[in-house]
Amino acid sequence: MRLHPTEAGNGGQGVDWDTIPLNTVLYWIGNLFPFNILVKDAGDLTTHAENILVSLLGVPATQDTVVDTQCANITILFARGTSEVGNVGIIVGPEFFDAVAARLSTGSTLAVRGIDYPASISGFLEGGDPDGSQKMADEVSHILEICPDTRLVMAGYSQGGQIVHNAAALLDPSVSGLVSSTVIFGDPKYPQAVAGVPVGRQFVVCHDTDDICAGGDMILLSHLTYAADVDQAANFVVASH
Repeated sequence: MRLHPTEAGNGGQGVDWDTIPLNTVLYWIGNLFPFNILVKDAGDLTTHAENILVSLLGVPATQDTVVDTQCANITILFARGTSEVGNVGIIVGPEFFDAVAARLSTGSTLAVRGIDYPASISGFLEGGDPDGSQKMADEVSHILEICPDTRLVMAGYSQGGQIVHNAAALLDPSVSGLVSSTVIFGDPKYPQAVAGVPVGRQFVVCHDTDDICAGGDMILLSHLTYAADVDQAANFVVASH
């Protein structure tokens, strides 16, 4: 099951995103995206590669299915990585949402909202865009107020992980304690825990050779392949309460 809440780019006309296997997505990421390169030098190259994949594969890089009057069983707030397109990017977001959706029980619903923030290089270098961090914190508070029974997931990739950390730190403990789970792929703040959220509700995946997870600023291929870990992350989300 894959979600198509909005069109991305030209929508990959003639391409059915449902039929594209994960290995194909990882293949194109490995062949189009810059790696063995510093974050400060990768920006335009990353954006260009993502725009190609949006056109080639129809990847839904912009997603917002949150409806205030229709609370979902699970709501994911997702912050994309540096220089990614849309509001959820391509590298891991869409595959992660699909993996969660595939594990829902009959009749259960999933809503996704990408955090709309610049995802700039300067934001990454300062530890996560401040405005994006505040936006995620505000969204958490808003959604938990109108949908107190939804299982809210704060998730992000790369700089998006910084956003998750920062947003959680901005929340009152009475709010952060209601978050169902946090999920971070390629966490620049690893092994720091997410503030205010019980440790048992936190899922972080960092590949052994990922320099970003080691506090560095070199993008290696291992930082671009977190789509391979979405099944494990989705299992965690569905099991968390």
